[in-house]
Amino acid sequence: MHENVPDLVRRCLAHDQRAMVEFVEHFRGPVFRLCFRMLGQRQDAEDAAQETFVRALRSLSRWDAQRPIMPWLLGIAGNRCRTALAARHRRPVTTGVVEEECLDRSDEFQAARNLAEEVQRALAHLRPEYREAFVLFHEQELTCDEIAEAVGRPTGTVKTWIRRARQELVAQLQRREVVQESRDAMRRV
Repeated sequence: MHENVPDLVRRCLAHDQRAMVEFVEHFRGPVFRLCFRMLGQRQDAEDAAQETFVRALRSLSRWDAQRPIMPWLLGIAGNRCRTALAARHRRPVTTGVVEEECLDRSDEFQAARNLAEEVQRALAHLRPEYREAFVLFHEQELTCDEIAEAVGRPTGTVKTWIRRARQELVAQLQRREVVQESRDAMRRV
């Protein structure tokens, strides 16, 4: 976390270009990761992250400095992603080219990569609010209270979404025979 977020925000509000760049650089990783997990496509995630920062910098004066900035910022990113998902359903489907980012073809690497692809595919089939809550909790490591603030829902609702997301992910992975069924699998979720 930035050593002094309120000071950085104050500098941004004073139209300090260097502070704005620092703000984006500092929070780019978590925002992009959320966008990528929600949208599943690099270009869409980059667009949503960029829109997130444009909107965040425009509305920084509305951020409550008594609260953590990350849930506020990720809430904006989640809204951008939901908007992008809605727009995606209205446009024709295109097939993308798979990017080869790593040339390592070891069995362990392939197994890990295959599992990551299966989890991403399963995440893509979750309801957007379940996916967002799941990613914010498990990848961004926000608390349920922080997620509730970010998405504007009660904490109990967020807990339900996370639990349902886990259950649906396990069920999808079992149907696709990525993981084996176990009597305890659903209890652990």
